[in-house]
Amino acid sequence: MDWLYSDIVKKHFTEPQNVLLEDESSWPCDGRGQTGNITCGDQMLMLLRIKDDVITDCRWKTYGCASAIASTSALSEIIKGMNIREAYAIKPEDIVNELGGLPEYKIHCSVLGDKALRAALDDYLEKTGRKGMLKVEAKEICHCMGITDKDIEEAFKNGARSWEKLQEATKIGTGCGGCQSAAMDYLHSLEHIYG
Repeated sequence: MDWLYSDIVKKHFTEPQNVLLEDESSWPCDGRGQTGNITCGDQMLMLLRIKDDVITDCRWKTYGCASAIASTSALSEIIKGMNIREAYAIKPEDIVNELGGLPEYKIHCSVLGDKALRAALDDYLEKTGRKGMLKVEAKEICHCMGITDKDIEEAFKNGARSWEKLQEATKIGTGCGGCQSAAMDYLHSLEHIYG
């Protein structure tokens, strides 16, 4: 059977970087972020050390598949030395590109990394009296109706779990309908994040 992943993914999976070890359970950090839902198999913890708004070190732990482990390992290497503004803007596509690609059905695993990172950065900002300083711009998914990923996330939190329920909540796809695949992919990724 052929290996479905790039050599970069294989390396990060077999030799993950910056993993939080058991003897580091009290690793002092400036920002802590956790996301995911262990009941669906994916959960991630990200710890950051930050000095003068630059990430100096990080540790992470994840429960998930090979691509979840590899994507978090790669992300932990990418962000070292990065300013918090730049780190806050990292998107799942950036992580996938760093890995040399992932199978399409595994891309949702990389979504956890950027959300855990932003949660850790939000924690740091709150601790330093700058809560809400950084915001992620919304990505438009339905161009006909102007529906963004934030709109879909809000609908998900309010119970939309199917295309029909998502349409009821947001009116997404009532124009050309060309957004259904992207919207459902995003909805599926939210299931891994929130359960």
